[in-house]
Amino acid sequence: MKKVILVLSVVLFFTSCKEDKSKKTETKAAKEVVKTTANNAYKVMSSKLTWKGYKPSGSHNGTINLKEGALNFDGKNLKGGKFTFDMASIDVLDIPKTDENYGKLVGHLTNPDFFDTKQFPTGTFEITKVVKGDIVSTVEGNLTLKGITKSISFPASVTEKDGVVTFLSNAIKIDRTDFGIKYKSKKFFDNLKDKFVNDLFDITFEVTAKK
Repeated sequence: MKKVILVLSVVLFFTSCKEDKSKKTETKAAKEVVKTTANNAYKVMSSKLTWKGYKPSGSHNGTINLKEGALNFDGKNLKGGKFTFDMASIDVLDIPKTDENYGKLVGHLTNPDFFDTKQFPTGTFEITKVVKGDIVSTVEGNLTLKGITKSISFPASVTEKDGVVTFLSNAIKIDRTDFGIKYKSKKFFDNLKDKFVNDLFDITFEVTAKK
């Protein structure tokens, strides 16, 4: 019985570590930003870019602050926009700030192993195309991290209430290695055993804007 339990534990462990590649957001070459007929600009009031990264022993999650941004509309239809994020503001929410591991992880995420915020202090997302749906639209745009720009697309809702627009994306699964972040990736390093970091991480945009 003990052997059976051990085998099941090992199977469950490696199953939980396996990344679901079917949900990965495909990255393509950056698209040209085409000028649109948008005539209504909404300045971003507040924004929350949330992130979540995974490893065999669990996960970490946090936020990155907005530096500036705008959404451009043609009437009520979203046509474009750009967000610029302060990469040095990266925060970890699942570790208390009084815990020494909080400072260690934030320091690690901002150093060259990950986002290298001294050399690349900002990240951007610029909308290149919007396919409007009844409830959820498909948004395509150029995401830039560590000086590397890739085109991605994802579902997002765009709602308006009392003159305030809310732009909310679904969780977007990004392959960090597409943006030159190779730290403990099994694509580039052998014999990591259970010390690897998953290539896929999640980001979510939640933006409010007003004229």
